[in-house]
Amino acid sequence: MYRYRMTSYLAEELERLEVLRERLNCRGALSRRWLGRLRREWEAGVVAASTGIEGVPVTVDDVRRILAGDPPVWVCEKDCELVEGYGEAVEFALRRADDDAFRWSTEFVLSVHFRVMGGGSDPAAGRFRGSNVWLGDNSSGSVLYQPPGYREVPALVEELCAWADQTTDPVPVAAALLHARLAGIHPFSDGNGRVARVLSSAVMRRGGYGTQEFTSLEEWWGTHREDYFRSFSDLGHRWKTDADVTRLVTIDVRARRRQVERFWLKQAVECEIWELLEGFVTEDLGGASHLAEALFDAFFGRPVTNRYYRSLVGVTGKVAAAELAMLESRKLLEGVGEDRERLYSGAFPLIAGVAAAAGTALSPAAGADLDAQRAHVVAAIAERIEAGGMPA
Repeated sequence: MYRYRMTSYLAEELERLEVLRERLNCRGALSRRWLGRLRREWEAGVVAASTGIEGVPVTVDDVRRILAGDPPVWVCEKDCELVEGYGEAVEFALRRADDDAFRWSTEFVLSVHFRVMGGGSDPAAGRFRGSNVWLGDNSSGSVLYQPPGYREVPALVEELCAWADQTTDPVPVAAALLHARLAGIHPFSDGNGRVARVLSSAVMRRGGYGTQEFTSLEEWWGTHREDYFRSFSDLGHRWKTDADVTRLVTIDVRARRRQVERFWLKQAVECEIWELLEGFVTEDLGGASHLAEALFDAFFGRPVTNRYYRSLVGVTGKVAAAELAMLESRKLLEGVGEDRERLYSGAFPLIAGVAAAAGTALSPAAGADLDAQRAHVVAAIAERIEAGGMPA
């Protein structure tokens, strides 16, 4: 197995991460609908980032619609399959990790790969590679890393699963080691990075880091790609069964701590905006709380369609059309198009209403620029929350 040293810096990062877990696991009760929205937002971010690292050209908004069954026409069918497959892989892996009877196995790893690759549409899905490969620089043609021979792969993956079942390493360290080891083995012809990231998330969930801030690093790596790929230089230029990956582990644990701190603030801001919108639709409009689903997306500048909205709230197309039309009549949404193909976006009174409810003035300099006003309102709420500090 790969080796690492417990440096004082790594020990400090692990301690800080544990403090964050204790604080954020005690955030109090959250509404069921908001928890559902929080899970979907996390899932969309994770899937977009991880597939994006591998070159699938989709945005978070694209992924949000694909996972809701409303794929944008500009995303090709193959990319939609990969997005849906990765979403299924994450859900499958974390659900299995929650099972007390769960054991790491080759079957589990292959099942994750099958889903990551979009299932039956790819003949290599759920199968180890059947040939030797190398990772190279396409521009220069040079070999950067030589994985083990393909005949060694099944035994190496079985050995890795046995280690994962028995390891006593700190959970975030174990997640980093498994991620690195699977990447080093490179057991598949494609999808190795995605599978490694899903399995790393399963280690975190299995080890008691239950909330989404802790389980996945995809969004962090998606915005720090150079750091991500550079960290694997610890593996050397060819397969080495006992490589020292201290630096890689430290980078991984530090990134996880930083992501948790960033996610905490982002989610605190979004939770406040959600609660303001939910209160507005129930108290001021006298409507159902699920109307907040449409207003939340519209506030953040995301297009809302009938199909997307009804998939979130579980109503018929006719009811969805009536509810969206009502929000448009109140000048909260603006629509373009006809009937169920109508595309809704946030209107200025929606931004102004959130600002007023949050006790924040609109920006005189931004004027009627919705994007600038939205950014101003979000920043003002974030500044206030951050000044109050993370829950003790």
